[in-house]
Amino acid sequence: MTVVLIIWIVMLLLGTPIYVSLGIASSLFIILNDFSLLTVPQRVINAANSFPLLAAPFFILMGNVMNNSGVTKRLFNFASALVGWMRGGLGHANVVGSMFFAGMSGSAVADAGGLGSIEIQAMRESGYDVDFAAAVTASSAVIGPIIPPSLPMVIYAVLANVSLGGLFLGGVIPGILMGTALMVLVAIYAKKRNYPKLPFPTAKFIWTAFKNSFFALMAPFILFMGIASGIFTPTEAAVVAAFYSILIGLFIYKEFSIKDLPRMILMTIDTNGVVLGLVMTAVLFGWALAVAGIPQDMANFLISFSGNAFVFIFIINIFLLCVGCFMEGNAAQMILVPILAPIALSIGLDPIQFGVMVVFNLMVGTVTPPVGIVLFVTANVAGISFERVLKATAPFLVPLFVVLILVSYCSPITTFLPGLVMGK
Repeated sequence: MTVVLIIWIVMLLLGTPIYVSLGIASSLFIILNDFSLLTVPQRVINAANSFPLLAAPFFILMGNVMNNSGVTKRLFNFASALVGWMRGGLGHANVVGSMFFAGMSGSAVADAGGLGSIEIQAMRESGYDVDFAAAVTASSAVIGPIIPPSLPMVIYAVLANVSLGGLFLGGVIPGILMGTALMVLVAIYAKKRNYPKLPFPTAKFIWTAFKNSFFALMAPFILFMGIASGIFTPTEAAVVAAFYSILIGLFIYKEFSIKDLPRMILMTIDTNGVVLGLVMTAVLFGWALAVAGIPQDMANFLISFSGNAFVFIFIINIFLLCVGCFMEGNAAQMILVPILAPIALSIGLDPIQFGVMVVFNLMVGTVTPPVGIVLFVTANVAGISFERVLKATAPFLVPLFVVLILVSYCSPITTFLPGLVMGK
C-alpha cells in the first residue's frame, strides 16, 4: 500500500484530477494484491447506487434556480427589515440573509457570489467600508453548508454511512450559533466605527417585506418540517424543494422563463457529474484503505498521542483546519472521511456530531488561504484585492472558531434536534 500511496500523492502533485488519481491508485492496489479487477466496477457502481446521493443533483438544481429567480434580493430586503434598525444594520442583515439563503442553496460559494453581490453593493452605498462588507459576506457564507440543505453533508452521509436526516438536523443549531456569533462581532465593529442604522421599521413595512419573500422563506420551512414530520426523507425533500423552487421562479416571481431551465439543468448535470465521479472513486479508495488496514493504523497512531477523546478532537480539528487551507472541502472529504470516521466511532464520538465537525472545519477552509475559494469570489464581487479581503476577514474567523469549539466539545448542540425529532 505504501507504493500505491506514493504514486497517488505524486499524481496529486502533478495536478491529476482527484477522481482520476483515486481511481488509478485503487486499481493499482487491486492489481498488486491479486484481487479481481471486477472489484472496480462492483465498488463504484455500488457507490453510485445510493439513495441519499440522489439528493445531490436536486439540491444543486434548487440552488441554481433560486439564484436566478430573484430570491436573493427578496431575502436581503426581509433581513434588512428585521435587523436593519440595529447599529450596523446592513451588516446584521448580511448575516441573517445568509442564514435564510443557507436553507436554500447549501453552498458557501453560491451565497458569496449570489447574495453577496446584493449585500456588498447595498452596504457600500450606505457608507460602509467595502473591506468590512466583503468580510461579513465571506464569513457569513460559511453558514451555507451547515444549515440544511447541504451538499457536503450529503457526501459525508454517503461516505460514512450516517443518517442524512440526522446530519441535516444536527447542523441547524450550529448554523444559528454561527450567525449569532458573527452578529456579535458586527455589533462591535458597528459601534466602534459608528456605522449607520435604518429607521425602526413599522409593522406594515415588515409585513410587506415578509409577503414579498414569503414563498422563498417557505422553501427551508418545507424542507425542515417535511423531514422532521417524516412526510418525506431528505432525498425526497430534495426533489420537493427543487420542484418548488422551479414553480415559484416560473409562476410567482416570474424572473426567469421556461427557456432558461435547460441551461440550469445543464449546470446542475455538470456540477453533479464531478461530485458523482469523486464519490464513486472515493468509496473505492476507502475500500482499498480498509483492506490495507490504514484506518486501524491511523487510529493507533492518533490514539498513541492520547486515548482521551478531548485531545483526539483537538488534534482532528487542527488537522482538518490545515487540510481545508489547501484542499477543496468535498475533495478532502473523499480522501479523509473513510479514514477518520471509523476512528471517531472507535473512541465513542457521536457520528452526527463528528460529521458536522468535519464539514464545519472544511468549510472554514473556504475563507482561509491559499485556496480560500469564497475569498476569491468575494474579492471579485467587491472589486478589491484578495489580500484586502483576507485581512478584513481574519477577525471574523474568531467567532467561527468559538462555535467550532462548542460543536466539538458539547455534543447536544448537534445531537439534540436529531434525538428529539428522529430518536437518533
